[in-house]
Amino acid sequence: MRMKNEQVKKTMKGALILSVASLIAKILSAVYRIPFENIVGNTGFYVYQQVYPLYGIGMTFALTGFPVYISKLVAEKRSEAEKLRLVQQLFVILCVFSVLTFSGLRIFAPLIAKAMGDLKLAGLIKSIAWMLLFMPFLAVGRGYYQGTFNMVKTAVSQVTEQFVRVGLIILAALLFARLDWSLYKMGALAMFASSVGAFVACLSFVGFYRKKFFKRVKAPQTSYLALTEKLFTDGLILCLFASMMVLLQLIDSFTVVRGLFSNGFLPADAKNIKGIYDRAQPLVQLGMVLAVGFSSTLLPTLSHALQQKKLAEFRRISSVMLRVSIAMAVAATFGMIVLMPQINTLLFGDAHLSLTLSVYALSIIFITVIGTYNSILQSLNQFLITVFGLILALVGKLILNVWLIGRLNIMGASLATVISLIVALGWILAFIPDLVKGLFKTGYFWIKLALATGLMYGSVWLLLRLLGPLFGTGRLECLCLVFLGALLGASVFLVVALSSKLFSVREWLLLPGGRKILSLWQNILRKKESK
Repeated sequence: MRMKNEQVKKTMKGALILSVASLIAKILSAVYRIPFENIVGNTGFYVYQQVYPLYGIGMTFALTGFPVYISKLVAEKRSEAEKLRLVQQLFVILCVFSVLTFSGLRIFAPLIAKAMGDLKLAGLIKSIAWMLLFMPFLAVGRGYYQGTFNMVKTAVSQVTEQFVRVGLIILAALLFARLDWSLYKMGALAMFASSVGAFVACLSFVGFYRKKFFKRVKAPQTSYLALTEKLFTDGLILCLFASMMVLLQLIDSFTVVRGLFSNGFLPADAKNIKGIYDRAQPLVQLGMVLAVGFSSTLLPTLSHALQQKKLAEFRRISSVMLRVSIAMAVAATFGMIVLMPQINTLLFGDAHLSLTLSVYALSIIFITVIGTYNSILQSLNQFLITVFGLILALVGKLILNVWLIGRLNIMGASLATVISLIVALGWILAFIPDLVKGLFKTGYFWIKLALATGLMYGSVWLLLRLLGPLFGTGRLECLCLVFLGALLGASVFLVVALSSKLFSVREWLLLPGGRKILSLWQNILRKKESK
């Protein structure tokens, strides 16, 4: 019993370490694009963002999707010899897969670039292909350590990969500005940074490959065919869902510029517009970080409740995860929308396409809810529901992009993203198991959330109307307005949430910093009563 408790404790600690590392990586991945866009401009950002989804998908396979599935297979094996035999076989399968995808990208780079509407992107696609050769080393190394509940190595690999890649991308942008490089040469070097980052991430697993991996082991061998089938069904499902937003961006890469061409835009104008539209990516990532960060802290507790077969506790924690992630996502989204012209100017130098970016920001809410439901369903081993939701989202995005861009230009792409995510969420809600149905039936949650969000939005809108004419539209002035607006909005939302009891005391205590917020609120109430 004591050993079992120690194992649970180790698992929960490991999950928390990975959550923190993932959070750091997400913040880095979002933040670097802001100075990058400022240095290279809208068209330079377009060049980078057109092929970025290929990197995003590749690294999701290497750092998230395949490692999670491999860790599950490793954890199921009893002896160390069986674990090593398994990862040796998986390494061979992934080597074949990575060489094939590497070759495919190198050979078909001109065709892919042509399909994206810009033949000059071929060099960037070829540059990014090298990163795929490191995928077997990363996926197997991370999968082995996660499967043996040692999360430190995997966390270090994730953070170092991002730090190195981001540093080299900013360096590429600075060299472009200093040496008068072409945008495409800069883009190729920025994409090659992903390969250097992947190589540095692999160094975290040198000890594993040197001391353990290449040992001869005596253990039964699983059929390569059966293992390949498992990896590219269940494992691939995890990979694809983890890269949902990146897949939607990939559809944009193939359809937005070509759609604008069809509408009569000149190539230079279409690329510039796509570059401005791509500003939405870091904004959405930053918006999601807060909501996903809150809910991810509860994931270990959710898994523990299920292991102990405490279904009522599982439902309660699932409810808390959903309520908190939705509330944070809604607050972040509408806070971002009301401040969008100022945020756009502060971060990127102008307020172009602020309405289009505001519409795209709505996707924060739906992708957060989908991601939270996916975590809950994964813990129940229910994969097919979210898979069909993902397929619907991708097909819907493709069809809607073609149709809406033709009628509404770039606004159509934003609407297509939001509508496709709504369709996916609708599918998931229609088919979720009974165990996680009806998690919002108590406490008038939606009315309280609408009240808190509405008062937050209204107060910030009024602040901007009163102070906006006095401050002007420069970057420094926008910084002051964003700071004041964010401070006022967060304060109003918190006060209304606490006053209306949007979350129970028990729920507040489960949140990071929740105890301090409650203590501060109770002190304020006591002072009021004493007067």
